[in-house]
Amino acid sequence: MEHVLDNPGWNALISGNKHLAHGNDQVRYFAPDVSPFMGLRDKSDKQFQMLYDMIAHDGPVGFITNIETEIPPMWKLVQPNKAFQMIYNQPADPPAVEIDIVPLTEEHVPQMLALTKLTNPGPFAEHTINFGHYYGVFDGDKLVAMAGQRLHIGEYAEISAVCTHPDYLGRGYAKQLLLSHIHRIRAAKNIPILHVRTDNHRALRVYESLGFKARAIIHFNILMKNK
Repeated sequence: MEHVLDNPGWNALISGNKHLAHGNDQVRYFAPDVSPFMGLRDKSDKQFQMLYDMIAHDGPVGFITNIETEIPPMWKLVQPNKAFQMIYNQPADPPAVEIDIVPLTEEHVPQMLALTKLTNPGPFAEHTINFGHYYGVFDGDKLVAMAGQRLHIGEYAEISAVCTHPDYLGRGYAKQLLLSHIHRIRAAKNIPILHVRTDNHRALRVYESLGFKARAIIHFNILMKNK
């Protein structure tokens, strides 16, 4: 039986992120100014065609799956990525947060866009903040690190957009933001998860040091319409 985390895009769009979903009972997707990710109920060629006909923009779209999938010809695979799907399910509470962490709001979006463009933690657009629970670390008025929540898959809440300005690396800001999210998610009786590229060894070490354990390899495929 397929685990809910094996088809994370679809299962998020029919559960914790359904308020941001467009589509129908077979194909769902986020508005492109929120996230490029979409979900297919059965990952069939028919549903790929349905998505092609349904969305008004030309892409990119993100297809998340636990298995390598042959992409139908109406779509072009432009960027295949492999990521570890990691779960935090430790019985003990994590250490307390030791720095000031600030909730991020619409007024911070220009700085959030600039920071994610500089550090490239994954897709981030003008209204990605609508996923909620974005927090940051500031040096004066300057946003220097941040992390938020993206996919909410049943009881699993994904920590995402973890990034630090290059001038502020090595100060432990990412670790403190992660601890903050772990506390918040567990207080809501949910389970923290995250995804990290298999070649991002530095981030992987940080996540493992906090108690995250790899569950599976997940494929993040970026697709464009074939015209």
